[in-house]
Amino acid sequence: MTTIDTSTTIETPAKKSMDIHQIKQYLPHRYPMLLVDRVLDWEANKSITAIKNVTVNEEFFNGHFPHKPVMPGVLMIEAMAQTAAILSFLTMDIKPDENSVVYFVGIDNARFKRPVEPGDQLVMNVEILRVSRGIWKYKAVGSVDGKVAVEAELMCTIRSADDASQPAGK
Repeated sequence: MTTIDTSTTIETPAKKSMDIHQIKQYLPHRYPMLLVDRVLDWEANKSITAIKNVTVNEEFFNGHFPHKPVMPGVLMIEAMAQTAAILSFLTMDIKPDENSVVYFVGIDNARFKRPVEPGDQLVMNVEILRVSRGIWKYKAVGSVDGKVAVEAELMCTIRSADDASQPAGK
């Protein structure tokens, strides 16, 4: 008779996910501008993976384009920036208050590789490249069915609404 030793367990890292209710604690955006539906996994100081479920009843499809609806590129970039903002707050281990604002500082090397259409699930992978003088720089890639749809380097800063008129880096 063979016995199996069950006294040792192998620990696998737990996935850190977030539902929409948790996401809303980290982002001030609300419909129609909340563009992150779920966080699949994240690691502080490193990366985050989130999704945007693209549905035909989204307001922007009424005009972009009625005969061939595609998600506007600027909204794909915005969805990745919102994902990056969540990662920043998680990395700092804080929840923003009603006075917190995250602003774009720059967008570099943006490329749009394929259209994102109703029914698609945009999977956004964002990694922190560096943080310097209050400026966060990320590499962001959005894909659908494993194929890159959009990629860019994003730069953002987190400000108090009271300080929002001050230049970045001050």
